[in-house]
Amino acid sequence: MSISGFLVVNKPPGYTSHQVVAAARKILAQRQIGHTGTLDPMATGVLVLAIGAATKLISFLDEGKKIYRARLVLGLTTDTQDLSGQVISAKTETQITGAKLADALTYFTGEQEQTPPMYSAIKVKGEPLYKLARAGKEIDRAKRKITIYRLQVDEPLLPVYGFKEGPTLRIECSRGTYIRTLCHELGAYLGCGGCMGDLVRLASGPFRLQEACSLQELAQAVTEQKLAELLISPVDALQHLPMLSLSETQAEKVRHGGKLLAMEFGPPPARENDQTPPLGRGVSGDGRLVAILRYQAGSTAYWQPIRVLA
Repeated sequence: MSISGFLVVNKPPGYTSHQVVAAARKILAQRQIGHTGTLDPMATGVLVLAIGAATKLISFLDEGKKIYRARLVLGLTTDTQDLSGQVISAKTETQITGAKLADALTYFTGEQEQTPPMYSAIKVKGEPLYKLARAGKEIDRAKRKITIYRLQVDEPLLPVYGFKEGPTLRIECSRGTYIRTLCHELGAYLGCGGCMGDLVRLASGPFRLQEACSLQELAQAVTEQKLAELLISPVDALQHLPMLSLSETQAEKVRHGGKLLAMEFGPPPARENDQTPPLGRGVSGDGRLVAILRYQAGSTAYWQPIRVLA
């Protein structure tokens, strides 16, 4: 049976993202499965899987914003920037007031640069950084521009936080933000050191934890022939793109790489910037995604298919 679509899995703790993919391949008896963004092994929460032909659409998803819930642990620094690593320093005399912590959260809200941790999957000359870190090596890493859209406590602040204490934070941020590093930097800013405790990804773009299933629930759905209830169709997953309703003739033309005159679909779509031509979803009469098309402006504007599915 050919399966195509997106699946939101609640990643269990201790699993790598690749292990979740491997488990899903076994449950679904399908090889063509990939994830759209890695989660640390200790983390839980939203891990989006693309299945079948949907793997061709990963780059078109709107997952630029992420939402996390993480526990900040004050007074402790580790080599992995979370509780799974080796302790580098421990300041048992830590005393941080709630007011000082609130000021720090404000300071770290907005656009900034972040240095990725050594314990990460980023590759340098083809070698993942975490392999170098495990070998005791540390190399220079280029800083990345990130944005923290929202950084606040998920509970009332205490008057004072001591050693190994800290609030649970809710973070809305841009893709590529390392929450471990954010916790580490918060601790450094406060002068006591810090690292990350528990981490849950609550959302990745439009995909929410509320709609996620466990691997056990996925297996049960397959057994009960209810997998369709868990799958998110490519049409729904790409709702941020304007929809072009294709006639049977237009759909067949697109399937063979043919372009469509823009005048057949009304006014041109809005542009986010002058450098990026707008994209659209070409949807057939029976509601299936036929292709991703790119709008080409000009005296004779047209839509050109750039990724054909069916």
